[in-house]
Parts: sequence; structure tokens; C-alpha cells
Amino acid sequence: MTFKSIQVALALFSLIPFSLSAQSEEERGLSIAKEQVARNQGWVDSVSAVEMTLDNGNGETYSREIAILSYEGDEVGDKSLITFNKPLDVKGVSLLTYSKINDPDDQWIYLPSVKRVKRISSKNKSGPFMGSEFSYEDMASFEHQEYFYRYLGEKNINNKDVYLVEQKPKDKNSGYSKRIAWVDKTEYIVLKMEFYDRKGVLLKTLTYDNYQEHLSKIWRAHTMVMENHQNGKITTLNTQNLTFNNGLEEGDFSQSSLKRTR
Repeated sequence: MTFKSIQVALALFSLIPFSLSAQSEEERGLSIAKEQVARNQGWVDSVSAVEMTLDNGNGETYSREIAILSYEGDEVGDKSLITFNKPLDVKGVSLLTYSKINDPDDQWIYLPSVKRVKRISSKNKSGPFMGSEFSYEDMASFEHQEYFYRYLGEKNINNKDVYLVEQKPKDKNSGYSKRIAWVDKTEYIVLKMEFYDRKGVLLKTLTYDNYQEHLSKIWRAHTMVMENHQNGKITTLNTQNLTFNNGLEEGDFSQSSLKRTR
């Protein structure tokens, strides 16, 4: 190789953008999380009908029908309103969630049996949501500022290459010591999430399946299966219908609207 060709090669190398591989494990993990967020913007609002199936691990299953309204926040965080429609014993129960970017999330639950709205305290957000294997904490949307990150490497799941990213919650009241996200390298969607309890033991695994593309850019898993490895129970969420740009407003996600769901 001549001196001139070496100069050309060095010049071309200098044009290569700063890659993930040149970053620290923490920086790389954060970069992946930011890319996830960047690819999940512009959906405005959504309305979905979801079937929740509870498997108690002994062969018995119970089905519930819920409606989920979501609103995309700009600088504060997303908002959601979950309402149970069936069966009768849970009909009207509603959960309102304000996902916060830099502060702990706010959550309120409406209980028709006592006709009152109850605020979910930070210490109680690790508790089970309506007897499911999802906690109240799990029902909030993902805000990347709420975690510390570490890139763990790459693996393959279901013939798809993924990044493994450790997420440690900044909130000391979190029920988890860490989560490990399996992030698709092409679409930057989560295919699996492992949850570790406060002692660092694997507690649950959430598997995302049946991804469908909406608005030519937004991917949503229409099947989510949460398996609790410590009690053998499983909760499955199957999305029956999902629409975007429904004209929802922030006013549709207030405590007064929570009461109106009854």
C-alpha cells in the first residue's frame, strides 16, 4: 500500500460515524434505549380492546375484558386509562397512570364497590394489578430517563438478533432490582423482558409476540405473556382491536374522567 493510499484510507475512516462499539457499556445501553424511544414517537393517541387471561398455575383460567386509552405526552410523559368491562365483579374498575420522565409515576385507581378514587402510593406500585402477574409499576409506559443502563451483549431469539440491555430503576421504591431487555437489532422493539426481584433473583419474564405495524412506523405487540417463575402463574394480554389518532385530549385523562368510566 502506498503512502497516498494510506492517507485516503485514514480519511475515509475519519468519516465513519461514532459507533455503538466505541461507547462504554453504560453509554451503549442508553443509546439503545434512546433509539427505542425515537422509533416510537408520533402515535398521538390509541384505543385498544384487550382480553386479559389469568392462569393460576393449577389448570384454572379466568378471562377479563379491558379497554385501554393512551395519550402520547411531549415533555412530561405518556398517560393511560385502563377500564375493566367484564366480568361483572370487576366491571368499572379503572386505573389512571401518568408516566413521568423525571419523577415517580402517578397512579390512581377507581373502585366502584366503594365509589372512590384511591391514589396508589409509591411503595404499593410493586403490588399485583387486579390479581394479575403485572404490577402497577408494569402498567406505566417506558420512559428511558427512569433507568440506569448497561449493555450486556448480543444473542439470538426466535431467529432474530437482539441486544441485551440491563435496566436498573432509579426509583428506590421499585419492586425490581433490575430488568433485562431483549431488543431487536433491526426494529428496536422489545421481544422479551426479564424482571429480577429486590434480591436479584429472576421473578418474571414478559414475552412480546404478534407484533404488528401501525401508521407505517409504529410497532405494537398484540400478545404479551407475563410468567411468574416464583409462583407458577401466568397472565396473558391479547389485543383484539387497536386504533390510533382517535381525537383524545389530555382532559380525557383526569381524575374526574376516571370516575366517569363507571
